[in-house]
Amino acid sequence: MPVHPKKILHSKWTAVAPVDREKHFLVIDVCLPEDPLEPIEWIDLEAVYTKRVERIPWRVLADETRWRQGWV
Repeated sequence: MPVHPKKILHSKWTAVAPVDREKHFLVIDVCLPEDPLEPIEWIDLEAVYTKRVERIPWRVLADETRWRQGWV
């Protein structure tokens, strides 16, 4: 399934290789660029278990070797 940055806010993701019991994540923010003509590049993911927030490039979520959409 293709990933689009404008439609991933509040979506659920599962890490294929969990680290420190962090497996399930929510997209809590889509970081909009200062210039509205620039493309979206970053999102904030929150680990459900620990509430730790990590900023990553949104395109990383399209890598099926690292992420699965939904909570698996």
